[in-house]
Formats: sequence, C-alpha cells, structure tokens
Amino acid sequence: MDFDYIIIGGGSAGCVLAARLSEMPDARILLLESGGRDRHPFYAIPAGFAKMTKGIGSWGWSTVPQTHLGNRVLTYTQARVIGGGSSINAQIYTRGTAADYDRWANQEGCPGWTYRDVLPYFRKSERNSRGADEFHGADGPMGVSDPAAPLPICDAFLSAAEEYGLPRNPDLAGGSQFGVGYYQLTQREARRASTASAFLRPALHRANLKVRMNCRVARILVTDGRATGVEITEGGQRHQLKARREVILSAGAIGSPKLLMQSGIGPGAHLAELGIEVVHDNGSVGANLQDHLDLFTIWECTGPHTYDTYASPFRAALAGLRYLLTRTGPAASSLFETGGFAPLAEGDTEPGIQFHLGLGSGIEAGVEKLRNAGVTLNSAVTRPFSRGTVRLSAPDPGAPPLIDPNYWSDPRDRDNALRGLRMARAIMGQPALAPYVAREVLPGCGVGTDAALIDYACRTAKTDHHPVGTCRMGSDEAAVVDLQLRFKGIDGLRICDASVMPSLISSNTNAATIMIAERCADFIKSPDR
Repeated sequence: MDFDYIIIGGGSAGCVLAARLSEMPDARILLLESGGRDRHPFYAIPAGFAKMTKGIGSWGWSTVPQTHLGNRVLTYTQARVIGGGSSINAQIYTRGTAADYDRWANQEGCPGWTYRDVLPYFRKSERNSRGADEFHGADGPMGVSDPAAPLPICDAFLSAAEEYGLPRNPDLAGGSQFGVGYYQLTQREARRASTASAFLRPALHRANLKVRMNCRVARILVTDGRATGVEITEGGQRHQLKARREVILSAGAIGSPKLLMQSGIGPGAHLAELGIEVVHDNGSVGANLQDHLDLFTIWECTGPHTYDTYASPFRAALAGLRYLLTRTGPAASSLFETGGFAPLAEGDTEPGIQFHLGLGSGIEAGVEKLRNAGVTLNSAVTRPFSRGTVRLSAPDPGAPPLIDPNYWSDPRDRDNALRGLRMARAIMGQPALAPYVAREVLPGCGVGTDAALIDYACRTAKTDHHPVGTCRMGSDEAAVVDLQLRFKGIDGLRICDASVMPSLISSNTNAATIMIAERCADFIKSPDR
C-alpha cells in the first residue's frame, strides 16, 4: 500500500507531525515507530520518570569513552516507545530564551526562526492550566500545568536561592528565564501529557492515518535523487513501503543521522569504511552533536523531607494506590519540578546555568542512593561549546551507534561547569535550607579544589538527555536541511526533530522539539508560508 507521507519515528516530533498532517483529508499518512505502545502505567504516572533512565522504554545505548571525562562511558537514554522522549522525560516545560532563537536566525544562518517567529507555535501546542496570555496558549492539545505535589523543601530551596541572590520567577517559560521557581510540567490532571497521548491518540480515528509499532526502518529508499519510500524490518522479514510525496525522518538527534548513514547518506569516507554504498555525501550528517552535561550535589536530609521515604515496595504501593484514588502524593510528582536559571558571571544578560532540584537521591541511573532521605541539585551549563558526533559502529541496522558527545573538549565547558557546581553547593548551604538538610554527601565537604571537583565530575557527570544538532538546518551549503527542514540534495526527504537545531537552546528541549514539528506541519501544508 502506498502513502503520501511516511514519517519515521513516533517520538516527540513524529506524533505531532502525524496528527497535524492527518488533518489534511486527502493525504494518506503512515507513522512508523520502532518501539512499542505506552501501556505500562509508569508512562502515565508522573513519577514513573524514575524508572525511565534505568531501562524502561529505552534503547540501552551508551556513549563511547569520553576522552575529557577520564575515558568514562556514560549511559545515554534514548526512547524506544511511542511518544519518544515525551513519554519518558521528567515532563519539564521550558523553552529556552528569546536570544536562543534570535541567535539561530541572526548568527547561525536560519532567518525566519527568531523567537517572534516561533512563539505562535509554542502557544499553538499548549493547553496551559493557567490560561492564555502573551506567551502561553490554552486551546492546544498538550497539557501544561503547575506541579501537583510540591513538598515544603521545594519552597525552602526557592528561598535559599533568593538568599544566594537569584530572584523568584513565576513563569520560567515566559518573558524571562532568569531566576528560580516551579517548572510547569507537560501534565494534564496529574497525568503525563506525552505527544502520543495529547496529539496522536485523538487523531487515530482518522481513516487516513495509520500507525505501525515495533517496526524498524532499515533504510530510506532513494531513486534518481528522490526519496521514494523506506525498507522496513517486521517479523524478521524486509518489506518496502512507498511514499508518493515525502519521507519525513523524525527519529531524534541520534536516530535520524544513524538511519541516514544506514541509507548511504552522510560522510562518504565513514560510509565507505563500513562498506556502505554512498548515495549522498554530506559530512554534516551526524556532526555538530551538542548536549547538556549535568553535575550534581547530593545532601542528606534532617528527616523524611523528600520522596526517598517511598523507596520501599510497601510504601511505593501505598503511593501508587493514593495516586490512583486521588491523583495526589508522591506518584503525582515529576521528581524534578523545582529549579531555575542563573548567570555564569555578574552582568551576563542570558542565563548560563540551569538547576533541577531532585526530590530524592538515586533518582536517575548512575546517581548514588542514600540510606536516609536525600535531596539532589543538578546543575548544567546551558550553552556548551563542545561538539561531538554520531557515527555507525557497523553497517548492520541493529548495531548501536557510536555516540560521542565529546564532553569538555572545549575547556570553557569544564570551567563553566565547575562554576555551576559551586553555585549549586552554595545555594544548598543557605540558611533557608538548614531545617531540611543535614550535610553534603557528594561531592563532600572536603572536596573543594578545582582538581578535586574535576575528578569528582569525571566520575559522576551524566547527560541531561538533551542531544541536538546532528542534522542542522541552515542557509550554508554544509547544512543538512534548509529552513523548511527539506534535506539538501535529496528531493522528497525532510527531517523534523531536535537534530535540526543549529545550536542547543538554554533549557530542556522537549517543548522546542514540539514547536519544530508544529512548524514543519505548516511548511508541508502551506509551502509558501
């Protein structure tokens, strides 16, 4: 059976795109997702995020040894479930600053992508519980709401940040990102609002939309310089599916360049080394990888002030029952619903550090779990200078990719990360938190020199799960896609996901990925916009 549009990847972008394109009654849409359905209750329960970085709904990939982190290999969670990252993330709704998008437009060759250009698409997606205003929408599919289960330690953290010198900000996705506050979350009525539940599921009744799960795409088919369809692996058999209008790749900043290279589209020398026939040589495919690297400090609490007290099976079951009956309690928490943004240096006009307060210890994979109740404060440099790559490890589509974020290859990122970690420790040591925290466990009070902190960071740093940039858009010849996300050099092929961002925005990336998909749908429906 032929389709007009074949979308590869049912993640944050792919689900939005499938739903929006299916609004065209004369177009047949096929969405292909390599993962399964989001039936497990952890996908709907906000606190289910704690299970996600530990394997549920992910590919189980890791980075290559990171040269500048003592050759450490980091777990690199990438979603393998319908809804993609929006089904497994911490549900934090932030957008970055206006300057992020203005930089894309004015400095990175992407005119038409200023904050003024993209703001209507952020608003279009939102069903914000606070209602509509200049920055937010209230009529879109995506539930955005205030935290349902904040704890007293959250407000104490905000007071401590004020004591440190950061202002409170009631809307961290509004006119300014500076300061600290409660993050709004992609939730509706205390349930996760993934793009699968918010966008795709309401569209499934349309006869022109088909979705195939557990379907791995082996390669994109290209004939005479045009993408004509895909070859899929399903039930151990390979089949070809044809696209009359476009193939749209939405497999994410790791999956999209991986599939392009499997199809012979990418850096020719690398493909030739693997014995893959070069269909189109573009060295920018898989380059320009950027990600937020996270350093954290963990403190032991003076009492049961966080959700660590619900770690036992019995108490976890009680929390689950409470959630089912009342939509309140520990299971209604995203576990990272408080935080904010700080400048790297006095006088900076844009935030350089982002904080996420974790309401426990050992929440994410690789992070130490304390015996007593603990609290975690993550810090990340918002605009890293380091750039990495995605490459193939083998021509076999089933082989994991070589993911090299190349963290700290630019020493400015290391220096800024240490500044952020020192800020986090200083905030946690303010008087407002004294009733809640007893002592610093990590890095530990004896760890204070740059050399000691670098050693600590090399042993413990983790990804914030924000990879972007590996199929960047731009006006220059080396860009992978043009300003309407059409692949340069192959007709009928478009890329729509975080891989097209020319540079990393200064916050979590899920909302921006949804915005990109909203714009892409409009580009397809109205090419002259």
